[in-house]
Amino acid sequence: MSRPKPGTHQELLECIGQTLIVAYKEPTEQLTQALSQAGCDCTVLRQVHQPGYETYSPSFLCLLNHCEAWKQALQSDRPTLVVEADFVPVKNFSELPPPFDPSDAEMGIAWLYTCAAQIYSVSNLSQDAKAVRESASKKSQKVAQGYSTAMVAYVITAKSAAALLELAAQIERSPGPRAYSAWDSGIEYFLREAGFHNYVPFRNYGEHGGLPNPEHRQNKLSKAHRADVLYGKLAFAPMYAYEDDQISGWNWWKVRTYARIKGLGRLLLRKYLRAEVVRKSSRGKALIRFAIARHLTL
Repeated sequence: MSRPKPGTHQELLECIGQTLIVAYKEPTEQLTQALSQAGCDCTVLRQVHQPGYETYSPSFLCLLNHCEAWKQALQSDRPTLVVEADFVPVKNFSELPPPFDPSDAEMGIAWLYTCAAQIYSVSNLSQDAKAVRESASKKSQKVAQGYSTAMVAYVITAKSAAALLELAAQIERSPGPRAYSAWDSGIEYFLREAGFHNYVPFRNYGEHGGLPNPEHRQNKLSKAHRADVLYGKLAFAPMYAYEDDQISGWNWWKVRTYARIKGLGRLLLRKYLRAEVVRKSSRGKALIRFAIARHLTL
């Protein structure tokens, strides 16, 4: 896979190739339009029902949908952006920097939307000598490696896609297609053990706009998850903002406010940045600055 030279990319869209939207029956017109206007080369992968699927758990059917995206990512020599149909990007999506180091040959997954995120390390983007001279008066961009669950929006490479397909095969064997599996919660661990570097964004590049997942409630998990901090205003209204087919400003404000409060709570309770990580890091102060600074926005 071809890799960009250090310091030559400043925007996410310069660092990716194809954009794949995984969907079942959800409408994708607004999402496709927003991402296309941002400059993404979009393809919708809509799951086709097959005999036997009626016996599969919703979580496994979701995994199968992502597997189709991973198979396509295998064929690309550039990183692939994968988003679910209920992702709502921010308006300034096209202007945002990559949340990963584009020159990192071991990049596994870079989340653009996070859930239950943790950061392990913070570093400056790799830069060549010329880029350092040209940006001497500017603050260097920092990227964080860490953990997240939820596969609402993320970037992978052909190499990491192959590893993810191996993980999917393991899940198919055990616990099997009929059982509920929180497979997305184990992706970071799996890739890290395989030697990949996994990145979480400074702020979220969009929102999970979908309605609560009944399967999560049945398995005693949070019924819904939202972005704690966004990079900007959303390109269009998420599904949860609607009431009786009309946009409800109250619903929208209520959900976003709760998400912000929950995010601040995770910071204060040391769930986003664990005390043990700070103690063991040689860049503890940089980790703390990163964790706090991301909340200093509207």
